[in-house]
Amino acid sequence: MKKIFNAAFIYLIAGLAAGVFYREFTKINNFPEGQFTQLSLAHTHLLTLGFLVLLVVLVVEKVFTVSRSPKLFGWFFWLYNVGVVITSAMLIWHGSLTVLGQQSNAMIAGIAGLGHIAISAALIIFFIALGRAINAQTPELTTTESTQS
Repeated sequence: MKKIFNAAFIYLIAGLAAGVFYREFTKINNFPEGQFTQLSLAHTHLLTLGFLVLLVVLVVEKVFTVSRSPKLFGWFFWLYNVGVVITSAMLIWHGSLTVLGQQSNAMIAGIAGLGHIAISAALIIFFIALGRAINAQTPELTTTESTQS
């Protein structure tokens, strides 16, 4: 649980820093206010996917002990974090290029896509681990209980 808490805290700091970076970087470079850049999305991605989702995972871990399947939970944790970091880094890279007036390329979009795929795969793994944890906590009905229902 401490690992999940620490990761959520790091994402909180990174998300807030990304918001400050977006505001100051666009100001310094006289980027037109109101014009879209993916740089603005890094702040919300880090806070939502990093901080908030991991807080929910922390609560789910406390209630269901999802880490009871350590192999699955380990895969989820590391794959999810890699995905969030890659996705956020590509948002910052692409957004910074936009602010600087430079063109992005398909490589950035492709790498960001890999980050999204990693997040999706990690969430599927988490759901499997959660299902196993719930099944482990749910006592099996005996034949007499099931016939009485």
